[in-house]
Amino acid sequence: MLHVPPLVSTLTIGLVLAFALGVLAHRLKLPPLVGYLVAGIAIGFTPGFGADQNIANQLAEVGVILLLFGVGLHFSMQDLLSVRAIAIPGAMAQGLVATPLGMVVGWSLGWSLGAGFLFGLALSVASTVVLLRMLQERRLLDTERGKITVGWLVIQDIAMVLALVLLPGIAGLFREVDAAPNVFELLRQTTLVFGKFAIFVAGMLLVGKKIIPMLLHYVAHTGSRELFRLAVLSIALGFAYLAAELFGVSLALGAFFAGMMLSESQLSQQAATESLPLRDAFAVLFFVSVGMLFHPAIIADEPLALLATILIIVVGKSAAAYFVVRLFGHSRATARTIAVSLAQIGEFSLILVSLGMRIGLLPGEGRDLILAGAIISILLNPLLFAALDAYSARREKAAADAAEPSSPDEVEEEEELQSREPIHPTALKDHVVLVGHGRVGKFISKALRERGTPLFIIEDNAGDVASLKEEGVEAVSGNAADPELLHAANLGEARCLLVAIPDVFEGGQVVEQSRAINAELPIIARVHFEAEIDHLNKLGATLVVMGEHEIAKAMISDVGSERSPTRQGKGDKAPAKKAKAGSSGRASRKR
Repeated sequence: MLHVPPLVSTLTIGLVLAFALGVLAHRLKLPPLVGYLVAGIAIGFTPGFGADQNIANQLAEVGVILLLFGVGLHFSMQDLLSVRAIAIPGAMAQGLVATPLGMVVGWSLGWSLGAGFLFGLALSVASTVVLLRMLQERRLLDTERGKITVGWLVIQDIAMVLALVLLPGIAGLFREVDAAPNVFELLRQTTLVFGKFAIFVAGMLLVGKKIIPMLLHYVAHTGSRELFRLAVLSIALGFAYLAAELFGVSLALGAFFAGMMLSESQLSQQAATESLPLRDAFAVLFFVSVGMLFHPAIIADEPLALLATILIIVVGKSAAAYFVVRLFGHSRATARTIAVSLAQIGEFSLILVSLGMRIGLLPGEGRDLILAGAIISILLNPLLFAALDAYSARREKAAADAAEPSSPDEVEEEEELQSREPIHPTALKDHVVLVGHGRVGKFISKALRERGTPLFIIEDNAGDVASLKEEGVEAVSGNAADPELLHAANLGEARCLLVAIPDVFEGGQVVEQSRAINAELPIIARVHFEAEIDHLNKLGATLVVMGEHEIAKAMISDVGSERSPTRQGKGDKAPAKKAKAGSSGRASRKR
């Protein structure tokens, strides 16, 4: 009998079970990540599943790399520097609150000072994967709140890299052995870590900023979509690997900086699109791998210690974040959003656990508490955001009912009451709604603006949206399949909907939802493949255009003429017949 390799079985079992339970969670009105975690727990405690925990952890690391690379594509060095004043003290404040509280829990359980220190340190670090998913879902990633939170994460990651390097050296101090750690050696290691990091950042700014976009532009000119996808993955994984091996920087941080260097390229949006499917798949495996580590016996063995652990993560860290954000003059709504975003722990906490067990500093009980705290806080995080949504809705309604706000602070907070970035519906009528402002979308919008046609654009690249707004064009940023975005486009009064995005899955959702909003709306969509034409027709598209058909029609339009362009002599002045503008070629029109 053939034996299925552990890598294949781990991928298959993890993704299939995560899909099944993710769908079930969605049906129960819960976030899909709850289903992913439950899938991991089921795998970990069901004999005969055959999934390998070590392989799952490594696959999850790939997901973290791709996720941070994608975030870097929407971030810039200027964004990072603009929030350093609040991100650095904020990350420090959380560490200074969570670490002593963790040490108190360790002391109550009879642990050593070192075990308590490492335990508290692990509770101070938020999960990048969870946080970014929540920000993206709420369209907050490109807002001030999102940029502060991402900057906060970057500072935490840098601090954890330093901790991972120094912890083995100071373990002797915590164990109270005769051989105290060499202070000079610790200073040397600290200087080395910061020196390597400085060289890495300088190298990325001086060299990577030119090489990475240049490489991607070169591959784009080959015309091969396969090579382009491979180039994106090679840049994300390759620079993450080099950062870790040569400079001692974490894989995730290396990928983040690689994405930032590419963000200024015109191809950054396409790079983000091409890496999205793998990014989502491997991010799912992260949640599955965390669930596989769960030991439910800790709930019965140490219920009070587990409760204290969760309170440190959800209440202690959040309170520290809230007060720091308020101290820097931001509104209470911004402080609440950032505090809830950071109320969980994840991948770096698990790395610290692994190190603590390896150097004999953390007992098994501490590992189980941290793992349980990670899973429960990740499960609670969407519920905290839902509670924040409900609270914000009540405050918004109360503010609307009041004659006028009672203080300037309340005026400021009214603008940021929502924990989701608000979308204001357009007042345009008889307008064209354009979904996607890439290569095709830019050509369409230019032509329509030259004609003076009212235009409303939905585009997921925040930079493009900002440029369009500066030019006086109404535009919103986000996934066009979001019902809130489509309702903001006022489709009931629109002249036409043009779906110019190449992704047939997202485009199909846009077509289906738009048809439900306005049964008479003309909807024109683009596709890449023949099979996609019928799919969009069934969902309600009026006209589906395939680019290859239009190119072919233009190229053969002169074949039947008396003199084809290739046979004209030098004296011939007859130009090739122009293709009729607006012709649909073999575009498929729904009848």
